[in-house]
Amino acid sequence: MSVEGTWDLTVSTPIGRIHAVVELLRPHGVLTGTAHGAGEAVPLGDLALDGDLLTWKQAVTKPMRLNLAFAVTVTGDSLTGTSRAGRLPASKVTGRRRPAGVRTDAEPRP
Repeated sequence: MSVEGTWDLTVSTPIGRIHAVVELLRPHGVLTGTAHGAGEAVPLGDLALDGDLLTWKQAVTKPMRLNLAFAVTVTGDSLTGTSRAGRLPASKVTGRRRPAGVRTDAEPRP
């Protein structure tokens, strides 16, 4: 399954919805990614695709310093799953892949 592309994500957290953009690339056959949101860009770590299950880890500093672990199921141009920050409850994650040729901004769409 191809997961490459630019994804608009919404994370429903206890403090409200957070919007982010995740860019996934596969240069030289290796899946890599970067997350953009809240004025920062962070690399995705431990990025793995197993069938339709996509997982990764990332550290953020805004709105607070957290280490996040994502596990989402990719179905075509949409994804659903969860994000966890340590012992905090899991937050629901949804996303849509942008159509090819749509300009990628460093900030998520509202």
